[in-house]
Amino acid sequence: MKFLAKFILFISIISCQQNISYENRINDDVNYLSNDKLEGRKTGSNGEQIAADYIADRFKNLKIKAKGTNTYFQDFNFNKPSSPHDQASFDETENDTMISSKNVIGYIDNNVEHTVVIGAHYDHLGYGGEGSLHVGSEIHNGADDNASGTALMLDLASQLKFNNRNNNYLFIAFSGEEMGLLGSNYFVKNPTIDLSSINYMINLDMVGRLKEDKSLAIYGVGTSPIFKQTINSNNESFNLIENESGVGPSDHTSFYINDIPVLHFFTGQHSDYHKPSDDADKVNFDGVKEISDYIFSIISDLNDDKKLVFRKTKNETEEVPSFKVSLGVMPDYMFNKGGMRIDAVTQDRPAYKAGLIKGDIVIKLGEYDVEDMMGYMKALSKFKSGDSTSVIVKRDKDTIQRKVAF
Repeated sequence: MKFLAKFILFISIISCQQNISYENRINDDVNYLSNDKLEGRKTGSNGEQIAADYIADRFKNLKIKAKGTNTYFQDFNFNKPSSPHDQASFDETENDTMISSKNVIGYIDNNVEHTVVIGAHYDHLGYGGEGSLHVGSEIHNGADDNASGTALMLDLASQLKFNNRNNNYLFIAFSGEEMGLLGSNYFVKNPTIDLSSINYMINLDMVGRLKEDKSLAIYGVGTSPIFKQTINSNNESFNLIENESGVGPSDHTSFYINDIPVLHFFTGQHSDYHKPSDDADKVNFDGVKEISDYIFSIISDLNDDKKLVFRKTKNETEEVPSFKVSLGVMPDYMFNKGGMRIDAVTQDRPAYKAGLIKGDIVIKLGEYDVEDMMGYMKALSKFKSGDSTSVIVKRDKDTIQRKVAF
């Protein structure tokens, strides 16, 4: 009987592990989180609460421990926005001045000294309003921004459940990123683990549009001396675009300013950014999986290096010039081959009227050479409303000059 009891226990353990063995759920996760029924996952909205419950259930099904202040949830409050358009997204029964939201936090405890944080924001813009690049009130599903990053985080959680035990792993789905990094800022000020135990932080924001050239931007490469070597030695297929700074418009910034090394992964902006057209049918699911496997290999490599050394980087945002005019284009932030490549042109704006099109590479604006994105912004800062100048672009093999009026 004793042998039989041990055998049954052994089978039960094996069965339990099989029930939570790795399964690629990226497609399912993106499609659920970007479904119309979540109404764009506006911070503090009912749709965002549905998303939070879904993420918590995914953690639970993966047998990942709760590490919030209320099971998987870390609740926080913020001031209701002053814009009437934005206020319409919130429940009228809520407090007159405050909105409640929550981070969703899961934890793999390997009983070791250091913890790796893997984060992605799960909120989006609801029906639009401030931050939207669309006129009118429509559901902004945010499949790339940032259902893709949340799905990748969950995929890594599934992969790491039984692997790479030299660190603990804290998975955080942040709320309030779209309203100013609210959730990540709240977490670092009210951490549910000892902040000094965090080894490094990986941030996943807009990772769903990997293009044919496999351009993948990684920010924060300079925040630890080991990062540059590690990301390159594990890269077999990506065209990496590296940025050393730990500061940027996403949740990794909240950790960097607390002296924690960070890596932020991003597949680039696109014409559906902050518009109702950012839907799941445009997500490159194979690409998301490929990035997940790449990050898993980076984590595996870094697992041998104990606590990483933190290094402050130059804050490029301090150098960004202010400017009073715009061409009316969306730059291709992933382009790094000289000039500023146009990713989208807004109708009836200066570039459109000058005949510029998507794919044109701006190499000169007036008398100013444009060698990269920073050069473009510096050139643009030299002009004011009412000015006219020339713009020179490369279009395929041709060099074209046009007149542009701001």
